Amino acid sequence: MPGGGRIAAVTDAHFEVAAGECLALVGESGCGKSVLASALLGLLPANAQSRGEARLGALDLLAADERTLARTVRGRMVGLIPQSPAAHLTPVRTVRSHMAETVTALTGVRGRKAVREAADRAAERAAFPADHLDRHPHELSGGLAQRAATALALVGDAPLLLADEPTTGLDRDLVDHTVDELRRHVDGGAGRALLVITHDLAAAERVADRVAVMYAGRIVELADADAFFGMPGPRHPYSRGLLQALPDRGFTPVPGMPPELGDLPDGCAFAGRCERATDVCAALPPVTDGTACHHPYVPEDLRA
Repeated sequence: MPGGGRIAAVTDAHFEVAAGECLALVGESGCGKSVLASALLGLLPANAQSRGEARLGALDLLAADERTLARTVRGRMVGLIPQSPAAHLTPVRTVRSHMAETVTALTGVRGRKAVREAADRAAERAAFPADHLDRHPHELSGGLAQRAATALALVGDAPLLLADEPTTGLDRDLVDHTVDELRRHVDGGAGRALLVITHDLAAAERVADRVAVMYAGRIVELADADAFFGMPGPRHPYSRGLLQALPDRGFTPVPGMPPELGDLPDGCAFAGRCERATDVCAALPPVTDGTACHHPYVPEDLRA
């Protein structure tokens, strides 16, 4: 930040992802979702700082050193589908080469034929076309790069899969295929879980057990997916606005723009865009029943 100041990109992010569960983290661009994902895997810039705990079993991810993250966590304990997949692929190597190296490193499979077959199976799971495996990253469309990244993340059958915008660049059928495959990953082995970061609320509804809504670096609502997308619906006004913006739910955008993370108000960051705001919103809202709001919707409001 100009002048040497600091920006709190994510604050007070308290949540759990249980074995066998998918948690969808949703919110507008710039709210801190991808920063949170990067912090969990030690991928923040060198000048960034993180505090708190992020427990995966007995290991605190935020306290782990780079050697532990590189050799034990990434790919093995946490599989990552990155937000910008092309940037994570080596430009001078083919997709097949990436797949073979990942299979060998994470699964212990050896032998040229066995590795090739394992790579082909992973590509098929992600709907990556076999006739594109010998192409280099620059020869792939954005959607194909996304599918390549998904295939690579699925190889190791990691206990936690962290998918950061895994459906970017995909048409609706491929979106459904991708989130269904991510769901199968969770359901296909004991102890697996999925944290999916997405703008695509339809994809979140299809795959998630619970939904966490992030706004201006804070989680403002945490709810069961059935209740969030159905009845009684979201309790936070921002969450309700996100759903109202969907084409099949009114196509009404949330008014205004989110605040800059470097210039947040002392109280509720959403107050300036909220029709329910009052003077009390000048203070930071408490978290009650999973919702950080002074004036949350209650069932009586949602039926009105």
